[in-house]
Amino acid sequence: MDAPGRRFALPVLSAVLAFAVCAPLLGRGFVLSYDMVFAPRQYFVPDAFGLGSTLPRSVPADAAVALATTVLPGDVVQKIVLLLAVFFAALGAGRLVPTEHTGTRLVAATAYAWTPYVAERLFIGHWPLLLTYACLPWIAGAGLAVRRHEPNALPKLVIACAPAVLTPPGGVLAAAVMVVAAGSRRLWPTLAIAVALNLPWLLPTLLDAGGTYSDPAGVAAFSARAESWGPALLSVLGLGGIWNAETVPGSRAMPLIPVLTLVVVAIAAAGLGPLAKRWGKAPAWSLSALGLAGVLLASLATLPGGDALLAAATRHVPGAGLLRDAQKWVAWWALPLALGFALAVEAAAAKLRTSRGRVALVAAAAAFPLLTMPDLAWAGWGRLGTAQYPDDWRVVSEVLGADDRPGDVLTLPLSAFRGFAWNDGRTQLDPAPRALPKPVLMDDTLIVGTERVAGEDPRIGDVRAATSARELTAEGIGWILVEHGTPGDVDSRLLADATPAWSGAWLTLYRTPGVPGVKGISWAPAVVANGVALTLLCVALLCRMLPMRTLGRGRNSPPRKE
Repeated sequence: MDAPGRRFALPVLSAVLAFAVCAPLLGRGFVLSYDMVFAPRQYFVPDAFGLGSTLPRSVPADAAVALATTVLPGDVVQKIVLLLAVFFAALGAGRLVPTEHTGTRLVAATAYAWTPYVAERLFIGHWPLLLTYACLPWIAGAGLAVRRHEPNALPKLVIACAPAVLTPPGGVLAAAVMVVAAGSRRLWPTLAIAVALNLPWLLPTLLDAGGTYSDPAGVAAFSARAESWGPALLSVLGLGGIWNAETVPGSRAMPLIPVLTLVVVAIAAAGLGPLAKRWGKAPAWSLSALGLAGVLLASLATLPGGDALLAAATRHVPGAGLLRDAQKWVAWWALPLALGFALAVEAAAAKLRTSRGRVALVAAAAAFPLLTMPDLAWAGWGRLGTAQYPDDWRVVSEVLGADDRPGDVLTLPLSAFRGFAWNDGRTQLDPAPRALPKPVLMDDTLIVGTERVAGEDPRIGDVRAATSARELTAEGIGWILVEHGTPGDVDSRLLADATPAWSGAWLTLYRTPGVPGVKGISWAPAVVANGVALTLLCVALLCRMLPMRTLGRGRNSPPRKE
């Protein structure tokens, strides 16, 4: 089972899983679904660095994509991101599990990469969280190397964390795994790395502490939900339970799923003993405790008193809005679940007398996630698809880019989400903030079922109250973009004294009268924060290419013993 030629089995399986998920998305065009919005070219607007009027929820992800789209088309960047997220999730888990058996690595790979968490975050469009999820095994491995005081372990940890910290939730997920894996004796260097890498979103958040409160109604609206007859806690234990029912694979509603979840958790628990023997008790139990903390946090709003506790935190604690959509924290549980499951299968296979029986057991365990959730394959059996932006978007972008008039762009109808016929009517986030070269203001109020969750941009209330384009000008709006063919009404009074600048089948652009009152923006926080993070990453890459332990030696001097 462990012939030298089989060293390629894990990367091959990882590639197969990635293509099994993403194959129908690899043609030209964009995957525009819920929060997943890429544009042909993204721009370095203030919001991409957390310098806008709302919380930096997509910082520095938007800046990273803007940089990438200066080199590659946006749809190519998107496809690379999605493929690599699934590939490195599987490869990382397979490499992390402490074993010499290829079969065990394959079981860990599928148990980690083919999960409801991956499916639901893909369908809802949270691609930065998918990247974070893919990085967690690599972060854990690098953290264990730091714990063992291996040479160059800290630079390795920095590199493993870099793709994971593109958003605040990703940064918190990565930081916790980093600290737990590295251990208390290495707490200060790992904390310093975590803070430095998260500065691009952390510094703008701290500087705008007064605007970091979120609507407490979001706690209940975005709480975990049951996907079958069991409670929400049981769905979360199985790495599911996302708040949006429309993004849940249909297979998760099967009556047998809660029973299978309990079986898998019991098997994984049996494998944590072997994990502790091979890693040591401290890192194994610490990682498991973090996983259980993730389950508790993800389920807290559904437990007695949890909803009130989280609502109070959101109302009174700056930045506590991170706790809404709490199911994302269950990513911590995915690692001990996958590793424990794989090692328990290995232990059971070792007790079988025949090699054929051992191979059959390992193969069945590796295939188990695919068989119980087949509708992650083929982009959710066609749930996701690609679309091309109408040429209107390119023209409007060029018109705005050629005009140096100050002011933001207000998009109408007032809604964060769209449903265009050119995207088969799929629910998608308004693409304007990422497709246009000027800052865009959109109404970020969210409707979740019967709940109305207030947005986090303080300007939107004044914009809603405006009755003319001249009033919008006073609020810093220089342009109005009307997006046609999507649900919602446009107040004709806002356009009465606006000047049409360009009109097409899908978009009409207006100029507001007068000169918008635009507040000055200080770029210093973004320069400092991103400079520190990028410098740390560059130093880590340099240390990996030129290991520091080799510096200072003569060319012919013998190596020292480590």
